[in-house]
Amino acid sequence: MKAVVCQNAELSLVELPEPVPGRGQVLVEVLRCGICGSDLHMRHQCDPMKALLEKVGFGKQLPSSNQPFVFGHELCCEVLEYGPGCEQKLKPGTRVVAQPVLRIGGDIHLAGLSPIATGGYAERMLLQESALVPVPNGLSADMAALTEPMAVAWHAVRRSEIARKDVAIVVGCGPVGLAVICLLKAQGVGTVVASDFSAGRRALAQRCGADIVIDPKQGSPFAERPHEDFIRDLPALLELSVGTREKLGKLPIPWHLAWRLAEKLGAGAPKRPVIFECVGVPGIVQQIIDGAPLLSRVVVAGVCMQVDRYEPALAIHKEIDLRFVFGHSPLEYRDTLHLIAEGKVNCAPMLTGIVGLDGVANAFEALKDPELHAKILIDPRRLAAQPVPV
Repeated sequence: MKAVVCQNAELSLVELPEPVPGRGQVLVEVLRCGICGSDLHMRHQCDPMKALLEKVGFGKQLPSSNQPFVFGHELCCEVLEYGPGCEQKLKPGTRVVAQPVLRIGGDIHLAGLSPIATGGYAERMLLQESALVPVPNGLSADMAALTEPMAVAWHAVRRSEIARKDVAIVVGCGPVGLAVICLLKAQGVGTVVASDFSAGRRALAQRCGADIVIDPKQGSPFAERPHEDFIRDLPALLELSVGTREKLGKLPIPWHLAWRLAEKLGAGAPKRPVIFECVGVPGIVQQIIDGAPLLSRVVVAGVCMQVDRYEPALAIHKEIDLRFVFGHSPLEYRDTLHLIAEGKVNCAPMLTGIVGLDGVANAFEALKDPELHAKILIDPRRLAAQPVPV
């Protein structure tokens, strides 16, 4: 079968042996596969990523730069054949998506980020039967292939614990940021502020539902806006604390009982934005700490592969809530697919191009220009050496 192999940062279209499903595995035909930002990074960062994940016990499941491997984990596929020990609940020909996991021996590999579990930059691949989710409602393969990146965003939004009345600020409008914007609006968040240097990405952010779009060269996403009423400095926070104590002291009940009751009812809590860092380059977290209002919650979804530095004492004195997010659960993955299929989330604007296997290297180059593309899909059946509009 045809597949695109990465080795020593070079991408090559080659012929590989046909994959044979083992116990609990399913052979699938790849209908669409998205090119993920992590693929762009891993092309040149295999060895640093492998060393990093050694620290969490996952290093041996990742390839070294000199090993040939096949990218691709944003999938829509068709069931072809089952291996031994499968339940076979889905008929051959069923269109599916799946978290890209594969049990090999005693390990779980991530297909597309593994030296032995081939990913979706290929005509066919193997998936774990237990991970398969049938595509509902006649959803197109193009849209179904967005399930994985949208599930990453759904996990980030859930971990943020954002409420509809909160203000969301999305820093960076690449695929991760755009997906977060889509899910925030699907959740009914009233105000979503999006910030990106690229005019093309800002336009996509608007199409995905952002209410306010900002060019950082012209202004800060953390600037004061009418009706937001965030705490901007430490004297204001002290005034809120001392002033609240003084006001409650005038009530006919003990002030501490009134304070506890207000906390239980959610009354009087200071307003704060929820900020999503979706860039993943050194210095961004510090910039957010510098500019964010006090008490902000920061959700870091951008993957920075370099050592970074930030000023903890400033974050402490602003009481910044800093959270890091990774991946998604099987339930989040399934629910994301149904959000897309039921039309509850508008993620179609993210799709900007499609290419064949012979054009993957050109697609990687095209994705370097944020004015041209956000998400490019691979159609293994298509002959297209350059990305064309979806």
